[in-house]
Amino acid sequence: MWFKNIQPYRLTKTIDWQTNDLEQQLEALSFTPATSQEISKLGFVPALGPKASHAMVHDSDGNLLIAIEKEEKMLPASVIREELEERISQLETDQGRPARKAEKEAMKDDIIAVLLPRAFSRRKQVRALIMPKQQLILVDSSSAARAEELLSLLRQAIGSLPVAPLMPNTLPEEAMADWVRTGNVGNNFTVLEEAELKSLAEAGGSIRLKDLPLDSDEVRAYLDSGLLVSKLGMDWAESLSFVLNADLSLKRLKFADVLQEQNEEIDKKEDLIARLDADLALMCGEFARVWPALLDAMGGVDDTL
Repeated sequence: MWFKNIQPYRLTKTIDWQTNDLEQQLEALSFTPATSQEISKLGFVPALGPKASHAMVHDSDGNLLIAIEKEEKMLPASVIREELEERISQLETDQGRPARKAEKEAMKDDIIAVLLPRAFSRRKQVRALIMPKQQLILVDSSSAARAEELLSLLRQAIGSLPVAPLMPNTLPEEAMADWVRTGNVGNNFTVLEEAELKSLAEAGGSIRLKDLPLDSDEVRAYLDSGLLVSKLGMDWAESLSFVLNADLSLKRLKFADVLQEQNEEIDKKEDLIARLDADLALMCGEFARVWPALLDAMGGVDDTL
């Protein structure tokens, strides 16, 4: 239940989220396994997992949890390439001429069609939390591309989804550089001993720092030379730690043990839904506080975009 990464998006318009309506809309695009001739398949799956509930949407005090699943057939590129080269060579030998582009493409499509029924499948689930009060959609993924797939499918399901990346009034790279330089963030944030410094020059490199104090003269010298902070380890209120990236995505989220243990008295075996719902409520509460605090530390959000 606990998110491990976050790709954040801002709802640019207010949407009247009705759980029952959304349930039906997602059900219409529910996941079904790929057929023998489909290379991939994408669809919505139960938010809490089928062992807990078959509902596509789980409402936790107005916050809506949804999930998608993607199946991809694994076709080794080397196998396709070798078979294609063999077929091209055979055609050119038989007909005494170079293979045309259209013929090569047709051969490749035929090879894929033959191999697909025997290909291994890989499945991946991605969850998202819709927080209407905060006008946020938080996708639990380290990949922006995966997050965009979820948003695209959600847009298809409900017809329109006015979202945009979060854009604070201060560039995150500049804000993080200032936090490292001064050691002061405020809003219950603490800078941890992990960062990545990056040059803006076209051929510039980057420097990764881990388990090293960031208030050293050496780090200040890097910042004074023009390097910006592209990643920064942070702790919020001794409750949540993460690595903040320049695009405002959060990686390696870790919730404090004292927080996760608050619902230990609810046995998962006896009441799985109650336990998952209680954990989700705790996580939503943390997100509802940490995101406004983080954006405020960067001068607020640019609402003109």
